[in-house]
Amino acid sequence: MWILVVGPTGRTSSEDGARAQLRQLGCRVETSDLWGSLGSDDWDRDPPTVVLLEAVDELGAARAALSWVRATPALADVPCLLATSVTGLGRLDPRDAFDDFVLFPYVPAELYIRIRRLEWRASEFSSEECIKMGDLSIDLAAHEVEIAGRAISLTQQEFALLAFLSENRGRVWSREQLLRRVWGVDHYAGSRTVDVHVRRLRKKLGHAVDGLETIRGLGYKMRAP
Repeated sequence: MWILVVGPTGRTSSEDGARAQLRQLGCRVETSDLWGSLGSDDWDRDPPTVVLLEAVDELGAARAALSWVRATPALADVPCLLATSVTGLGRLDPRDAFDDFVLFPYVPAELYIRIRRLEWRASEFSSEECIKMGDLSIDLAAHEVEIAGRAISLTQQEFALLAFLSENRGRVWSREQLLRRVWGVDHYAGSRTVDVHVRRLRKKLGHAVDGLETIRGLGYKMRAP
């Protein structure tokens, strides 16, 4: 795990800055100037776990830096944590696209746990009882679905379809195959049944199922990580 800290050079190099705090916690840290250019060939192969925008009271600069981060291919999907003061916190807008914020001056334990929470939310894994894809968690044993910790109510067949596609990511499944594998039938339900359930999943889960793709003329697949 390594963290990219973006901020004014004087602040990122200070003893109370995130670089010093995170290194004391054992994290690998790189810094980039708030007004400089972003990008490194190494980041394509090894992107940071989190980008920390250490703008503190310079909220306008933080918003601009967030746009630069999202426009940098290697960083486009990396969670962004805003470091702000109590004064800056009062100027935050609900529409701001930061993934989370942390107060400056830092409490090291809080800084670390907020980074780990963003790492967890962005992670993907699969086991016999649980599948996690970014913010989406599917508990196969309990038949429960959460998005960023918020419970989502699905019908039995919606859950079964989501679980099946998530367990078999990267493969295209025809509507007929899904009817047999998920519904266990091949005669009473038409292919439109699959389309209706996919549409309901997209409506209920939103961006959490951006990986659920329609393959024209073939069927559906859940994109592989």
